[in-house]
Amino acid sequence: MSDLPLCLANMTFEEAKGLAGAVGMLPTGATEAHGPHLPLGTDVLIAQEAAERATRRLRREGLPAAVLPPLAYAVTEFAADFAGTLSISPDTAASLVCDVLVGAGRAGFAAVVLCNAHLEPGNLQALRQGMELARAAGMKAAFPDITRRPHALRLGEEFRSGACHAGRYETSLVMAAAPFRVRRELGESLPANPKSLSVAIREGKKSFLEAGGPRAYFGAPAEATEAEGDRLYDVLADIFATAARELL
Repeated sequence: MSDLPLCLANMTFEEAKGLAGAVGMLPTGATEAHGPHLPLGTDVLIAQEAAERATRRLRREGLPAAVLPPLAYAVTEFAADFAGTLSISPDTAASLVCDVLVGAGRAGFAAVVLCNAHLEPGNLQALRQGMELARAAGMKAAFPDITRRPHALRLGEEFRSGACHAGRYETSLVMAAAPFRVRRELGESLPANPKSLSVAIREGKKSFLEAGGPRAYFGAPAEATEAEGDRLYDVLADIFATAARELL
């Protein structure tokens, strides 16, 4: 297993034969606005990096694992007012997740962990529904929802506040994984936006604009650092790797 590429997409079909009985780490993100300083694929990038780091941990322990190709489309209605955002329906999202998980089982994977970085409530519900459908079809799967305890308590003050879309939390993660994709000077010039998305959601707000994010960010991107991003990836990798161990 250690001599195989980390990601399924980088393997040949003959190499992929060595994955029988492995756990698949499925990065799930979205294509949506992340402030003026981060790319539309921020969630996919974060989920991919976290899944890769979790997979490395598992392989070092001798556990068979590989990263599945990421899902880049999701329920993204909160960002619908911003250019470049691509949303799919909840039913489509749930069906897609179910089919990918069941397909992974047919391909020889023993189980799949959803490594999600797109935290819109409608998307979380679709992921959970898709996983349950796959479980009903006989596939072992786990979805460690990082918005819930105990996971959320480990991801920093900004994350816990709910003001964490394209703020310090996500900007730090992108810096640590792909620093060249951050428009740093722009990010450092942005004033903090302390409005909490989680509070806005509880109040019935349905978009970033309604929640008080006219430039599609919440939190303090100017405070982001690569060091904090690496620390956060350690936490995310531990969360996802722990879920994989429990499945295996």
